[in-house]
Amino acid sequence: MYVIFKSITLPRVYVKEAMLMSRLMTDAAPETARGSQTLARGLAALQAVAAAPEGLTVQQVADRVGVHRTISYRLLNTLTGFRLVAKGDDGRYRSAAGLAVLGASFDNNVRQLCLPTLRALAEELGTTVSLLVAEGDQQVAVAVIVPTQVGYQLAFHEGSRHPLSLGAAGIALLAAMPPRPGERDVVPQTRERGWVVTHGEIEPGTFGLAVPVRRRPPSPPTCINLISHREDVVLRGRDAVLMAAHRLSELLS
Repeated sequence: MYVIFKSITLPRVYVKEAMLMSRLMTDAAPETARGSQTLARGLAALQAVAAAPEGLTVQQVADRVGVHRTISYRLLNTLTGFRLVAKGDDGRYRSAAGLAVLGASFDNNVRQLCLPTLRALAEELGTTVSLLVAEGDQQVAVAVIVPTQVGYQLAFHEGSRHPLSLGAAGIALLAAMPPRPGERDVVPQTRERGWVVTHGEIEPGTFGLAVPVRRRPPSPPTCINLISHREDVVLRGRDAVLMAAHRLSELLS
């Protein structure tokens, strides 16, 4: 789901906390059933705190995770001990420095390495730009950059997931993989020309342009994605996205 907002007043993208937590818990549900309940609750508490930049109280975490206040306190105390969350003077828990270390370890800090190029691209084209990777049969947004010098823009939260079979980004990620039986005709076409444009596959009325970022195995398939309600904006940005993907390929190789 995309969100439209005044980007000039929001330098960073935050989606409604309840929506984010609902999606995170839904994605994790099948694995939770087979794993440790205590670990699952701790991770859910961590996700809840990370999704709330204003911080959460012990009771608010309990409500979001669905546990008693005493259990919530124990979970937060453990997370604090590992420096993943920290308790402020106002009694609220917020993300702590330990999360930055964990985040930097993902794919050799690919997000931070790519941010300058993605920001420059978003400002140049005046539309939302994202970096996505393939994870199993899903595409995952690891960076979403919204331009600051425009009135309204489309945005979606980092960490959002969609099937690889949908949208420009999914097609570009499949094109970065070896051929598969039964793949859509547009996938080998994208392998050949290096880019793909789609319309309305994930969000009605939205155009998407995606370009694979060439990387060496075992790095996950990666792509740059550009979204807009305007087809002319997407088509005009093709060459710039191709150049950005080439720069990232060199940077990440």
